[in-house]
Amino acid sequence: MPCFFSTAAIHLLKDIKVQAIIGPETSTQARFIIDLGNRTNVPILSYSATSPYLSAKQYFVRTALNDVSQVPAIASLIQYFSWRQVVPIHEDSDFGRGIIPYLEDALLNVEAHIPYQSIIPSVPTDDQIEAELNKLMTMQTRVFVVHMSPKIAARLFMLAHDAGMLAEGYAWIVTDSVGNVFSTLDQNTISSMQGVLGVRPYVVQSDKLLNFDARFHSRYRQQNPGAPDPAKPIIFQYWAYDTAWAIAMALKKAGPLTLGFQIPSLKNSNSSNDLSMLGVSLDGARLIDAIRGTKFQGISGEFVLVDGQRQASVFEIFNVIGNSYQSAGFWTPKFGLRKNPIISSGPHAKVGLNTVIWPGGSGQPRGWEWPVAGKKLKIAVPVKPYNRFVNAGKNTATGNFDVTGYCIDIFDAVMQEMPYAVPYDYVPVTDPNMVTSMTMSYSEMCRQVSLKKYDAMVGDTTIIINRSLYVDFTLPYTESGVQMVVPMKENWSKNLWVFLKPIDPNLWVAILAVFLFTGFVIWLVERKDSRYFGGSTGKQLVNTAYFNFQALISVPKDPKVKKWLSKFALINWILLAWLLEKLYSASLTSMMTVRQLQPTVADLNQLINNGDYIGYQSGSFVRDLLKSLKVDEHKMRDYSPDQYADALKKGSWNGGVAAMFDEIPYLKVFMSTYCRNHTVVGRVYKTGGFGFVFPKGSPLVADVSRAILKVTEGDRIVSIERKWFGDEVACNSQANIIEPGSVITWSSLRGVFFITIGLWIAAGFVYATIWFFQRGQQGEQIQQAVAELAIERVHGDGDQNVIWRIGGDSHLLIRLHSHLPPLPLPPSAQEARSGSEAESAIISGDSALEEGRARTSGDSSLEERRDGGEPMTPPAGEPNGALSLLHVDSQNQEIGGLRER
Repeated sequence: MPCFFSTAAIHLLKDIKVQAIIGPETSTQARFIIDLGNRTNVPILSYSATSPYLSAKQYFVRTALNDVSQVPAIASLIQYFSWRQVVPIHEDSDFGRGIIPYLEDALLNVEAHIPYQSIIPSVPTDDQIEAELNKLMTMQTRVFVVHMSPKIAARLFMLAHDAGMLAEGYAWIVTDSVGNVFSTLDQNTISSMQGVLGVRPYVVQSDKLLNFDARFHSRYRQQNPGAPDPAKPIIFQYWAYDTAWAIAMALKKAGPLTLGFQIPSLKNSNSSNDLSMLGVSLDGARLIDAIRGTKFQGISGEFVLVDGQRQASVFEIFNVIGNSYQSAGFWTPKFGLRKNPIISSGPHAKVGLNTVIWPGGSGQPRGWEWPVAGKKLKIAVPVKPYNRFVNAGKNTATGNFDVTGYCIDIFDAVMQEMPYAVPYDYVPVTDPNMVTSMTMSYSEMCRQVSLKKYDAMVGDTTIIINRSLYVDFTLPYTESGVQMVVPMKENWSKNLWVFLKPIDPNLWVAILAVFLFTGFVIWLVERKDSRYFGGSTGKQLVNTAYFNFQALISVPKDPKVKKWLSKFALINWILLAWLLEKLYSASLTSMMTVRQLQPTVADLNQLINNGDYIGYQSGSFVRDLLKSLKVDEHKMRDYSPDQYADALKKGSWNGGVAAMFDEIPYLKVFMSTYCRNHTVVGRVYKTGGFGFVFPKGSPLVADVSRAILKVTEGDRIVSIERKWFGDEVACNSQANIIEPGSVITWSSLRGVFFITIGLWIAAGFVYATIWFFQRGQQGEQIQQAVAELAIERVHGDGDQNVIWRIGGDSHLLIRLHSHLPPLPLPPSAQEARSGSEAESAIISGDSALEEGRARTSGDSSLEERRDGGEPMTPPAGEPNGALSLLHVDSQNQEIGGLRER
């Protein structure tokens, strides 16, 4: 057939010298004809050659749609139904292969991929088609996109129907190569395609189109009387009609073509059929430009060429039902899938598709199923020394491996939560190069899964970025992260300075500051009125400090402070000291009576700086993690989990390690046994946690991940954890460590200090106000306070100070009854009295009694009076040798007194 069209095209160009050619019908035929058009400058217009391999350049014009234009519509269908794998079935030709690269790219954009391409020979036998269908039945994918010529597609669907592949669980999509000619298929083919979805260009039912259909049928009946009515024209026929109109309009636009052909010389050819004898159209350039620029409203829609080919507008999604089809929806480049062809982006737009009838009349296929051959999944399981996560121990009786462990139970529970039955077998994997039958590295096992040697891998496999490059992981089912466990050492309760530990150093500084400030305030206020806070500088400091310390223990019964401001400062200090004493006692008691432990190491940087050895689990990725954290490779040692405790006990410099790095699930198992003397400290280095491994693109990943959520969010996970790890750990190593919150800190008491400081400020403000007020009345105060006498009484075990202020309206009477030898009187006293015995001495309130002393004999007395008042007689029964001091007012009424034997 291609040879016939080639000969016919050469004949038209060489003998008839046509100015344009409409055709050919197929993409295979078009390639040679396009070359002839480019050689002769004759426009070639094809209304049915849709292969993207045909370049619409130079003198070739595609008045049909490129096959690539429907690819986004197909990808939208795949995305709409959430399918992740699609198998294209195409014929082995340029037409069949041309769409595949574009389909792959479009599917990647909607997170789907092509695991396999089913290629049917361009001239197939039934056996070849059946062999390919049998291969597809053994695969998991159940979504197929068919792109081939209508004749091959009809045979394919007939055989697929007979093989049971047009049944429940399957999804079939045909491209416009079948959709455009669907009305021409026989009823047997249509019956075998029940539930198939198709994509084809949508032609609006305009008045021009309806008029064309009526005229076409009328003319056909006139030319073929008695013949049955023809089938309704298909879109290729509409495009052919519009193509003819496009050439006619282009000729009218370009004007008469009068230049003709330039014929080559006969000397250049040895045969009349040689292609070198073809002439070159001198009007071709003008005509092709006119064709490319032609625009009009044809019966198939608007005729517009962009880059020499027709542009897509709307595609119809149809669903084969019964003897025909029904429209399931429409697709446009701008709005995507819609239920009706009237595209609207407003609130009334009907997004999505209408109800679809699938093969077998079932609900929407999930896109994949288990192979009909009943193949079980081969689940790789690592073989390693016994641990609670995965244990593939060899049964000596049977010689087989018994697979148990936490990860195994989780996987079994997940498979029970799957919405369908999943048959699988565990396959223990050992390293053939190891005599001890230990497993190969986990990364290598992941590679085996990526190569499809195993269908999945179950075990304590951590999700890390390097492995995710070639396998797919499910959601994690354990806590993620890597930390370090270190031994703990006795602390504080055996420390020399343990009594300082209950209070934070910053708080000690604050207490000292309050102590000094309180002493300063008391000294400043009381130093002028109290000899206790007077004297030399050293005496003042000692007395002030002693007084403050005395206030710490108890409130003084005989306080030496008289001023209200010093009393106020003392009260603040006593209240603060009382609160600190209670807190200090409680914290110190806790430290001395509870076993106090602290980690030997705080973080990884300390380990590196100390040059300590660091441990990790054999075969774990943690080794690479430590190397990336700048840990010297020579400072790393590998152990199995049951060796952790012994290695930590030995220590870094006795053949062991200072810290052990591992994943959090392993550390939890370790701490469940060794938590009393070990603790988990340091930063958590995030990882993905444990996950199940599947090959890239496996359809199981999404369903297994959802099942993991059901297990981990339910009660099943609790029973599995209790089975392998027991109940919650009884001892908690963190409880043995004094947390910063158990020490009294500045931040915990800053409110008390702020209140104290605030009260001091308020008191200081009041005191300053009073001081300034008194300073303004200083003269009056001096007149009122004439003299002041301080008398110190010393008796037995105590001391007592009496301070009297002698005002202008009072006087002090001193009586001395003694048999002591008389002492010489001061000159003023001698003038005041005569005789050998002084009866009395009168010192007015205005006189100064500084160093005067009175010496009398017998019961002589010394009096201080005002206005010549009579001396007061000693009280009855007063013995000789007694000193009486009476402070009396102007009416001789006793204000205060002191008598000393």
